[in-house]
Amino acid sequence: MQKQRPKHLDLGKIRLPVPGIVSILHRVSGVALFFSLPLLMYLFAGTLSSAQDFDTFRAIIAYPLMKLVLIGFLWAYLHHFCAGIRFLFLDVHKGLELETARATAKLVLIVSLVLTAILGFLLW
Repeated sequence: MQKQRPKHLDLGKIRLPVPGIVSILHRVSGVALFFSLPLLMYLFAGTLSSAQDFDTFRAIIAYPLMKLVLIGFLWAYLHHFCAGIRFLFLDVHKGLELETARATAKLVLIVSLVLTAILGFLLW
């Protein structure tokens, strides 16, 4: 007997568990961090080369849109860091039970968002 399988997956209707969401966000944040490296290196180089370049750097980051972009990069870093620690524990077979895996995934989301909010508020 053939199984009835959907011909077209509706990704909006598929409910992904929290550990799956954390895993996907870990990958997305890693890609975002990788592609943001040239911008971040340019900004960091501008802070160190001369006083005039430092003033240019301060003018660039004074724009609210740029601040939001940098806060987005901050979230990407914090989420990638927290999820990476979670995955290191999973690699050594700690926290593999279903309830523990769900709890640590929720903790990663909460911690990364709270730290982003706190640091973003302090840096704004």
